[in-house]
Amino acid sequence: MYTSFLPAAPAAAKGHRRAHAVVIGAGFGGLAAAVRLGARGYRVTVLERLDAPGGRAYVFRQDGYTFDAGPTIVTAPFLFEELWSLAGRRLADDVELRSVEPFYRIRFDDGATFECSSDLQAMRVQIAKFSAGDVAGYDAFMRASEAVYKVGFEQLGHVPFSSWFDMARILPKMARLGSQRSVYSLVSRYLRDERLRFVFSFHPLFVGGNPFNVTSIYGLIAFLERRHGVHCAIGGTNRLVEGLVRLIEGQGNSVRMNAEVTAITHQLGRATGVQLASGEQIKADVVVSNADPAWTYGQLLRDLPRRRWNDRKLERAKYSMSLFVWYFGTRRRYDDVPHHTILVGPRYRKLLDDIFERKVLASDFSLYLHRPTASDPSMAPEGGDAFYVLSPVPHLDSGVDWTTQAEPYRRSIAGHLEATLLPGLRDAIVTSRVMTPLDFRDRLLSPKGAAFSFEPVLTQSAWFRPHNRSEELDGLYLVGAGTHPGAGLPGVLSSARVLDAVVPDAAAFA
Repeated sequence: MYTSFLPAAPAAAKGHRRAHAVVIGAGFGGLAAAVRLGARGYRVTVLERLDAPGGRAYVFRQDGYTFDAGPTIVTAPFLFEELWSLAGRRLADDVELRSVEPFYRIRFDDGATFECSSDLQAMRVQIAKFSAGDVAGYDAFMRASEAVYKVGFEQLGHVPFSSWFDMARILPKMARLGSQRSVYSLVSRYLRDERLRFVFSFHPLFVGGNPFNVTSIYGLIAFLERRHGVHCAIGGTNRLVEGLVRLIEGQGNSVRMNAEVTAITHQLGRATGVQLASGEQIKADVVVSNADPAWTYGQLLRDLPRRRWNDRKLERAKYSMSLFVWYFGTRRRYDDVPHHTILVGPRYRKLLDDIFERKVLASDFSLYLHRPTASDPSMAPEGGDAFYVLSPVPHLDSGVDWTTQAEPYRRSIAGHLEATLLPGLRDAIVTSRVMTPLDFRDRLLSPKGAAFSFEPVLTQSAWFRPHNRSEELDGLYLVGAGTHPGAGLPGVLSSARVLDAVVPDAAAFA
């Protein structure tokens, strides 16, 4: 399926072996880690339990339509460019990233809309439409977002937090930035209009956090988007996945599908490899897990007496919300609908309380509608559109029986979309599928069906999050949404960058 086009990595000198790294999971974190380890001389084997790579960035192809299962917004393309550079390639030679303008159209329940874009003057005009007095506040907020970005992303996003001293060293900076406040609280310091407060504080929902609770460090996303833009991959986000697999193969390494890891083997406090569901054992000098940390520790190391991430600690942790995602294709086009639309429900804050605190499935919702055919018609047959609509929902501690509730919930969402943005939708649908919290639990092995692993509150961030260098086993490392720095494509790719600082060079095992 994936054809190598890079020269194989140089063979080890005679008499010397290449150190072996096993990577569990072919999501973006695992693939990025494999490229980085390959560039440092490791022989790398990536093991993926599904039939294709991508993890949350899996791709569904159905009835001529292409649906990206998960991440669709690329906000830090330089992180991908760096991976291609490490493998001796240019990203632009293999994947076309296209800028999306506007970034999103936000539609409030009363029908008012706000378009987020990179155009500073256009943004001021949009703000003045809602509250002329908030234009100056917007400028001040963006300065604050830039300050947080320079510390939280540029200085700390790729730095390991392996000890308490690492955390203590940056506490003064965090305090000066007001990281103890929530994102919503940060935005509210500068903007008075409630709708504008939503516009500039909703971003933590993209990484599994409640804007009213997560640390204001996530306020950096507004400046990240301003500086680097919002992009999509032509052909779908999975084109990036396919490209990373080819880079790994071109380094002389491999990605194996249908290879489920059931245990991390260890001896005398050190990881020694993995065991597969087939019974096969694979030895390794280094093991990198892109599985959810709660799964890594609770299942893959279930026989290990764990000092920090024991079962009690994992059970008491706060997990992110889950998602209900409906993928559908239409026989007609909706050309007035942009690439990204956010539909805000009638009771936004109380809805988030239902999702994060009360853990009940509400009858109303706020939605993210993705229409990739606005930028890339190849995602659907001629004359049609591909969509997915995403609704944040509580994770499985809610007790919702999704085997019976999925279809009524989907119909409710379809009715809302038809009444607001997509007239005639029900008659236009030609293909459909859904993903529920059960899929996150059973297919993606996310405990509680949480879509983004641990909730990114302050007490589960940086040093408080599962470390990139495992606290439980030497030779075990973690990447992905559940470790530092967190969820979202920039966070997941940055978690692989952290490995450069904590994984020994391959020569150490020669």
